[in-house]
Amino acid sequence: MLSTSSRRPVPPPFMKRSEPSNVSIDDQPGHYIRRLHQISVGIFLQELSELGVTPVQYAALQTVANQPGIDQRTLARTIALDASTTGGVVDRLEQRGALERRTAPTDRRARQLWLTAAGEKLLAEAVPAMLQAQQQILAPLTERQRAEFMRLMRIVVDENNALSRAPSEAAK
Repeated sequence: MLSTSSRRPVPPPFMKRSEPSNVSIDDQPGHYIRRLHQISVGIFLQELSELGVTPVQYAALQTVANQPGIDQRTLARTIALDASTTGGVVDRLEQRGALERRTAPTDRRARQLWLTAAGEKLLAEAVPAMLQAQQQILAPLTERQRAEFMRLMRIVVDENNALSRAPSEAAK
């Protein structure tokens, strides 16, 4: 007769319970996610260094370009940032002359965001470098692996969206 434990599948290494001295960070998905984030930001900044655009600033610019007149709260939810961080990003882009805040005609407390001509020019210059950065990030993978990697990443992000400190409205 099989014991209960022998019928259970063997958990992957990152799920096994063991003594702290036996845990390897190389078996932890969070460690690799953090490393991939570091690499992604490093490549992005390298490719866009001449433009001085950060990944979060790019996300804000692209979102405003895609949704002219978006309010700052919706922008924050769309790019998965908290409101105060988004405010700082918008402040810096506004100081740079790339974004403009306008009072919403239906709610004087709400601020709508619009790209300026300088913002449109900056975004047009940033897109080719951003696309190059994305290609470089995924360069070690085959085309098929890239599609599978993106599919799996979307599942992990979408299913865990509610656990974020700043959930995205895009992930559902």
